[in-house]
Amino acid sequence: MTVRIYHNPRCSKSRQTLGLLQENGVEPEIVLYLETPPDAATIRAIVGKLGLASARDLMRRGEAVYKELGLKDVTDEDALIQAMADNPILIERPIVLNGAKARIGRPPEGVLEIV
Repeated sequence: MTVRIYHNPRCSKSRQTLGLLQENGVEPEIVLYLETPPDAATIRAIVGKLGLASARDLMRRGEAVYKELGLKDVTDEDALIQAMADNPILIERPIVLNGAKARIGRPPEGVLEIV
């Protein structure tokens, strides 16, 4: 299995998580998700692998675009997922995938459970 990290090099938690993986002998496939955003189907799969109750739990609610799009009041899961596909800055980071398992690297050490 290939370990994949949805990574933003400008994010300290994302850099810490990538470093932690590498320190533990894992060289993940790095997806710079702001440059190559995942599509809605991929985001839906990630939500499922993370075991989240709602796609909203994968969203960065403090981002300006979250407020601009009025996402606080949106209850349609498909609409939330599409908002992340259209505006990848809304996706919480970093996300590490390993097969059917996934973890958000907050805190970074949590990703070691799946590698």
